[in-house]
This record gives sequence, structure tokens and C-alpha cells, in this order.
Amino acid sequence: MYSIEIKKMNLYQNKITHYSQALEKINTKYNTISILRILSVFASLFFLFNYIKNSEIFYAIAAFLSFVCFVFLMRIHSRLSFQKQLTSTLLTINKNEISYLKREKIPFENGIEFNDFHHPYAYDLDIFGEHSLFQNLNRTATFIGKKTLANQLLILNSNEAILENQEAINELKTKLDWRQEFFALATISNDSKNVYESLLHWNSFKNNSLSKFILVLSFALPTLFLGLSVGYYLTSKTILLSFLAYVFIANLMVVGKLLKRIQSEIAKADRVDKVIKQYSLLLKKIEGETFQSKKLNDLRRQLISNHTTASTHLKKLSELFSSMDTIANIVVATLFNGTFLYHLHVLKSILNWKINYSTQLEQWVIVIGEFEMLNSLANLAHNNPDFVFPEINSEYKIGFKDLGHPLLNPATRVGNDTYFYPQSFVILTGSNMSGKSTFLRSLGINMVLSGMGSVVCASKATVHPLPVLVSMRLSDSLSDSESYFFAEIKRLKQIMDVLEGKPAFVLLDEILRGTNSDDKRNGTIEVVKKIIAQKAIGAIATHDIEVCLTTNSYPEILTNQCFEVEIRDNELFFDYKLRNGICKNKSATFLMQKMGVI
Repeated sequence: MYSIEIKKMNLYQNKITHYSQALEKINTKYNTISILRILSVFASLFFLFNYIKNSEIFYAIAAFLSFVCFVFLMRIHSRLSFQKQLTSTLLTINKNEISYLKREKIPFENGIEFNDFHHPYAYDLDIFGEHSLFQNLNRTATFIGKKTLANQLLILNSNEAILENQEAINELKTKLDWRQEFFALATISNDSKNVYESLLHWNSFKNNSLSKFILVLSFALPTLFLGLSVGYYLTSKTILLSFLAYVFIANLMVVGKLLKRIQSEIAKADRVDKVIKQYSLLLKKIEGETFQSKKLNDLRRQLISNHTTASTHLKKLSELFSSMDTIANIVVATLFNGTFLYHLHVLKSILNWKINYSTQLEQWVIVIGEFEMLNSLANLAHNNPDFVFPEINSEYKIGFKDLGHPLLNPATRVGNDTYFYPQSFVILTGSNMSGKSTFLRSLGINMVLSGMGSVVCASKATVHPLPVLVSMRLSDSLSDSESYFFAEIKRLKQIMDVLEGKPAFVLLDEILRGTNSDDKRNGTIEVVKKIIAQKAIGAIATHDIEVCLTTNSYPEILTNQCFEVEIRDNELFFDYKLRNGICKNKSATFLMQKMGVI
């Protein structure tokens, strides 16, 4: 295990060295181009001044060439700026992976906004929030990526979808460079929920098409303006200037009449053009890669429309939005619209784009989310080469060899073999702190990962994917004015309702804590009887030995397992190993005596 950790860290450290050197070279070029760009401006001004002073054609040519050089350097500067940002982000990505593996911090968003206290397992299994499963898995940077990963953590896929995900994740885990570059492009997009929703709002907002009269004017008036301009140039007749002025004003009046229409089209679209541009780069990254797995190729095929790639269409849309933004510039808007109705033509192009591709836009963005979700799970598989893909079956067989909690430190994590066949339900006993709750959470989280198509924390696993139902950690719902006990009863009712429709994987931890011991014991036994009658598979942790005696009545379904504690040299010792049978040793009295409570 230790050698695996060292190997992974060395890999990321090598990438840090590579990107640090690359960033240093880019910075050198970037600074050089910045200086040359300033010099080209001064040179252009110098030659222009001398041309005005001396009227020599040499200075005019030199001023023009200096300006051309400035434009050329600007393009190089822009490209280097992007490379600098991308390389810096890749450097940060690898630094974050090392920090994560060293357990110094978890530098990823925790998805707390997706938490649902009424979900059958999200809160109980710490799916979202600080140090959650989502935060440990998350290698997404767009909102749709986070949303897709969150949704996958809350649902159960079909067996076919699970196998397709397994194949895709197994392929992506070997594409480390591609995954990191994709992650970097998503990161620098600065995407957010507001931007994503603004894009969807724009896409769903259906404006009426432009009238035929406006369409005729959009060509007639600019053509007339051009014709008058050429006529004046050829004849120098001043009356043509008056006509030009009238056409100029007429053009502005047409655009003025459409101003509200233009503003409604770009309303709530702040920063959308930049994010769309980054979306196009992400799609281009997908389009340019060769995949073998069915799911990845199916996703890639969705990016072809009218024999053109989705990235090309999105790049065009980004350019249109960027062009439309210039309407806020009074000088540009007046000059461009007065001469050839610039923003009217941009509006036409945007409306035409929406007519042709609005039905596909959301699907293209969903593809980005799917890849980010799969990349996150592939990163888990890459960082944990000892984890395995479970064998998927339809025979209600669930079993794990060396099962562990995937978020625990591998250096101290203890694995256990557990099988839910032939007996399908475990009554689990053990003293406090012996590992019962951690074991139940290990089962739950690995079942969730199995249902996504991910690797699981085990050396071997076979799983029949089932809905996961959990009652482990409820809290008083003060906002609903209900007690812990009533909240627990509601959760148990929720579990029973689901079980009436189909089998499920059920995990219960010390249920009915809010009542007296006799009521708790009798209630627990009745709960166990009812859930096994509904064909549930799973486990219940309890301190009541009498509950364990239920196995005598249902030996073909129920089995007793436990975690023991030993007292060595006047200290408690937990080995966290799962054993068959009922727990014999207790730690509460010893611990209270040791700490002077009793």
C-alpha cells in the first residue's frame, strides 16, 4: 500500500516539475512579447509623427507596418495568456492531488448545496458536505459537471448503464493527461450556477422571428448607403452626402426600434459568451480524442450536427454574443449601425442559430457534465489501483472481500470480508467504538459506488445493484417541530414503503433510541422480521442481545456477526475485524471506571 502511495505522488510530482518548467518558459515569452508590443506602439506613433511632420511616404509605410506588428503581437500575447492560464491551472491540479493524497486538505468543492435530508441515504452516509464522498470524488469545475456527479450519487443505474460506466471509467483512468487538460479547461471557464441558468434561460426564451419588412431593410439600407458612398467617391457631389446622412439616420432608427428586442435577447447573458467559448473548447477536446468504450463513443457521436461539430457551433454562438455586447459602446454602436445595421445582422444570426441548434444546446452541455462525472470516478480508480470494479449480477448476490471505507487512510484502513448469501441479512453487535457504524457506512458507500459503475474499496466484489435505504444518523427536525424519535419513525416508514415495491439494500444503526429498552428491543425485532419478509438484504447494528436471538427463528435468512474489543495492559484494543457470532466483550463500564466516571 505504501509503495502505491509513493508511486502516485511521484507521478504527480513529475507533472508539477514539468508544468513548472513549461510555465517558466511561457512567462519568459509572455514578458518579451509584452515589451515588444509596447515598443511597436511607440514605433508606430514615432513614424506617424514624422510622416505628419515631413510627409515622406517612408514614415507612413513604417507606421503602418509597426501597427500591423502590434496587431500580430497582440494575437501572440493573447495566445500566450491562455497557455499561461491553462498551464498554471494544470500545475495547481497536480499540487492539489498531492495535497489530497497526503491528507493535508481536500481542495475540492463539497456539494453541500445538493444535500437532501429526506433522501434515503444522502445525509446518513455523508454523501455531501465537508469530508464527504462528493468532495473526495469531485474533479468537476462546471456547474453541469457538479450537478451530474451529484445526481449520479443519488440514483441507481440499470445494470446495463452500470456496465457501460465501468467500461468508460476503466478507459478514462489511463488517460491522465487528457483528463487533467479537460479539468483545466473547465476550471478556467469560471462557470457557475447563475451562468449556466442564464444560458438555459436564453435557450428556452423564444422570440418571434423578424418581420419580412425588417429583413428587406436589413439588406436594402446598407446597400443604399454603400451605393451612395461609392457615388460620392466617384462624383464628389455634395448632395450625395445629404442622402448619406438621411440613410445613416434611417439605419439608426431601425436599430433603435429593435433595441428592446436586442436587449431582451441578451438579457441575463452576462459572461455567457466567455463560458460558451470554454464549453466549445471542452467539446473540441472530446471531439479530438479517440475512445474505445461504448458510452464514450455514444457521447462523442452526440456532438455532430448538420455534419459540423458542436464545438464549431458553440464557438460561433460565443462570437455572436461577443459581437452583440458591443451595443453598449455608444461610439461603436452608432458608427456600425448607422452604416450597415451591424447589430441587426448579429440579431438575425443569433435568432437563426437558436432556430437551428437550441434543441441540441442543452444536450451538448449535458455531454460535458457526463464527461466530468466519469473523469471524477476515473480519478478515484487511478488514485486507488487496489480498488476493483464489482462483478454485476441479477441473482441478489452481494459480497465483498477486504471491504473498507474508501475515504479512510489506506495506511490504517482495516478490510473485512462480508457476504450476504446464503444468509441475506446480518445482525451486527459490538461495543461502542468497535467499528459497527463505520462498517455500515462502508457497506452503504460501496453499494452507492457500485450503482454508479465506479470502483469500490475491496479486493474483490460481486453486487446485485439495489436501492440503498439507510437509517443511521437522524437529527431533530426543529423546523418541522418533530423529535428525533418521530423523525426516525418516518424514516422507517419510508423504508417500509419502498420495500413493498421492490427489494432493497437496508442499513439500520441502533434504531428506536428514543424509547425505553423493552419497547426498543421489541420494536427492533418486529422491524427486522418485517424487512426480511420484504426480501431486504443488508444489516442492522444493535446492542440488544435478544435481537440476535431472532436468528434462531430465521437461520436461512439471518446471521449474527460482531466486532470485539480486548483489554490489554489496562487499555482498550480494537482490531476492527468482523467475526461471526454475537459480541461477548463490553467496554462502557471499563471506560467509565478508567476515566473516573464511576
